[in-house]
Amino acid sequence: MRKLTDYKNEKMKNAEFARAYEELEPEMTVIRTIIDARESQNLTQKELSERTGIAQSEISRLENGTRNPTVALLQRLADGMDMILQISFVPKSRSSKN
Repeated sequence: MRKLTDYKNEKMKNAEFARAYEELEPEMTVIRTIIDARESQNLTQKELSERTGIAQSEISRLENGTRNPTVALLQRLADGMDMILQISFVPKSRSSKN
């Protein structure tokens, strides 16, 4: 059985796939960050919903990628988890420009 990383590395050799993957990477990072933050506090989606006033179904849509969050929504999630929302722009590395 192949590992997911091996499969990804193989697919990344295809320029079209690599471009599409790179386009989705920021969105996937936001999704993973939301899930990781919630799980780090051992919160269910329902518990986070109760803390934030955001419907559990809306949190589910955020986490499965069918809804893009606004900055205001991200702030509500951060507040509900007693966290600080930080958004930053980071220079691209030289290797990603090649």
